[in-house]
Amino acid sequence: MRRQNVKYALLGTAVFVASLCGLLQAGERNTVSLDGTWDIDESVSADQVPTAFRHRVPVPGLVHLSVPAFPDVDQFESYENHRDRVRFNRSPGRENFDKSAVGVAHQDRNYFWYRKAFKAPGRREVALLKINKAQFGTAVWLNGKKIGEHLGCFSPGYFDLTDSLRWNQENSLVIRVGAHPAALPATIPAGMDGEKTYWTPGIYDSVSLRFADNPIIESVQVAPQLSPAQILVQTVVRNYGAARSFQLVNRVEGRTAEEQVQIGAGEHKVLLQRIAMPDARLWTPESPNLYVLETSTGADNTSTRFGMREFRFDTATKRAYLNGRVYFLRGSNICFHRFMEDPKGGALAWNRAWAHKLLAEIPKRLHWNSFRICIGPTPEFWLDIADETGLILQYEFPVWGYRPAWSTQEMTTEYTEWMRDAWNHPSVAWWDACNETRADVLAGIIRDVRKLDLSNRAWDNGYNPPVAQDDPVEDHNYLFIEDIFPNGHHFKTEDLEQGTGAKSTNSPHPTGHAAVLNEYDWIWVNRDGTPTILAAPMYRRLLGENAGGQDVVNFAAYLWAGLTEYWRAHRNYAGVLCFTYLTMSHPDAYTGDFFQDIETLKLHPEYEEALTNAFSPVGVYLNFWQPRLAAGSTHAMAVSLVNDEYEVAQGRLEVSLEKEGKKLSRQETDVTVGPLGQQTYVLNLPIPDEKGPCAVKATLHRIRGVEEVVSMRKTAIE
Repeated sequence: MRRQNVKYALLGTAVFVASLCGLLQAGERNTVSLDGTWDIDESVSADQVPTAFRHRVPVPGLVHLSVPAFPDVDQFESYENHRDRVRFNRSPGRENFDKSAVGVAHQDRNYFWYRKAFKAPGRREVALLKINKAQFGTAVWLNGKKIGEHLGCFSPGYFDLTDSLRWNQENSLVIRVGAHPAALPATIPAGMDGEKTYWTPGIYDSVSLRFADNPIIESVQVAPQLSPAQILVQTVVRNYGAARSFQLVNRVEGRTAEEQVQIGAGEHKVLLQRIAMPDARLWTPESPNLYVLETSTGADNTSTRFGMREFRFDTATKRAYLNGRVYFLRGSNICFHRFMEDPKGGALAWNRAWAHKLLAEIPKRLHWNSFRICIGPTPEFWLDIADETGLILQYEFPVWGYRPAWSTQEMTTEYTEWMRDAWNHPSVAWWDACNETRADVLAGIIRDVRKLDLSNRAWDNGYNPPVAQDDPVEDHNYLFIEDIFPNGHHFKTEDLEQGTGAKSTNSPHPTGHAAVLNEYDWIWVNRDGTPTILAAPMYRRLLGENAGGQDVVNFAAYLWAGLTEYWRAHRNYAGVLCFTYLTMSHPDAYTGDFFQDIETLKLHPEYEEALTNAFSPVGVYLNFWQPRLAAGSTHAMAVSLVNDEYEVAQGRLEVSLEKEGKKLSRQETDVTVGPLGQQTYVLNLPIPDEKGPCAVKATLHRIRGVEEVVSMRKTAIE
């Protein structure tokens, strides 16, 4: 795969020296970022540290950003991808492909080695290294001594450097990562996604050093509670030194919880405190208020940002609740780990201005309040942006299918670390154990780890039945999926008129739990207008063998609008999240996103118009899908209105028949939809004798709020 060249400034000399000196107050933690340019090289052996580092690479980032570039850096064929490529005639099957193996590496290496030099400050009692996220597996050496390993690819690794650090001197830090998933033991989940073609290694989140004295603060968890208004604070402390007494202090908004604590040599303690939060400003997507908790042991300190919010699902009503009120979810999906292989992705994912536009600016224009973070986590600063801008996230662990070789104990550890890394983010609303997976073992893992989350978030369990009474299920309701099968049923949009928008049996069945529709509907297009592998049969059937370009984009936008309106109108789902907002785009892509230009984040204008209307908080659905209307007749047009807001929506509903911008016929009526309500109106529309292609439009002219919301269908008068 040929990648776009990425240029960036190389900071300093070949070995960048980070100065960590500075004036520190007694009892303060000193945290220093090691983000920037690192040296990098490769090896076949796991213990063969390179003698020379001939390349440079940004951290955070991926190895394919190295200068000069490494050949074949992301060439790894997973078993699942091989299986699917054979299935869709993309490559011949190989009889010798080991189905029990993770996959086959098509590169002459197994490891990459990162190196950076830094000068340590004056002596402290503890020095810790944090590698936020790296794949595939990490091992650390300091000044030639191996410190340890962390096998997880989706959560931070922590390494104690204290005994090997040269205080107030220069130090050499080396980090080894696997060059591909097969570099990890078969017992370790390294990400499972049959629709990923390229698997690129790298340190894809920040790296930092922490210096403090004993006892140190290992972690802080803040669990907001609204009745009564308070926070439950869990502080985990560890003492690497002699026994001592210390004062644990947690403070927010002028309110303090203090506790005198005795801790033994080498002891680890979990401490709970409560702080009242009267008159707290609640966190919502519309008003994302944030607080900062300050924690201190007198020898170490840290800050934790949080939001006062509670989010849950309810089986009795099949709804999501935010801060005690029904809240309808509208949005899409982000496939960050698929985007890693985008040929134009480069270093965009770590550009904060780019990420802010992606997460904060565009979703608001489209009336989105939620995303599923699909099959793998993002860098942590993406979650920070989601907290600040107001997004509700379904956070999914990268399991799509199950390997019997995986260690249940290791999976439990990795789920725990993954949760701990994200549970203070108010944007992370519920956990998702897997994607479209049926495996009994996952229910046991969920039961083991869910009690660790003091906010008691709900869990989605893929295609397994829900574990707890009010856990939700996700539905992937693909009406056009049968087009990929030679003898499949060819879905017709006319069938939507008699449809009820019911949950499919693709998701856990039978179940009466709240459902979130976070995938639909098999109509993906690459950014250049070519249908993706999965969608191509449908476009060939409906638009012709050579379907492509603007015709395909226009048709896709038309379907995205109508189908989104359909799923929302019937109110069978707690949320409707189209698939997908961000993924990769190249000839081997199975799915597509909505961008015309990924570097500038320009949406296809047709998609933006379609989605803005379809996801309007007060939405319009014209239940008309007929390809023709009889001239001289009258047709009853049913229009459903949905109101996701907490106030009554009022306006005037117009149904019109239009041709080349001219209104041939129209009917209108005053409309009212109650808070969180749905109402259907039927208007009898006269059909004139003027034959030919035309469109039927249902337009809501609101008294307050968005001025116009439009639902449109193409037809012809005959």
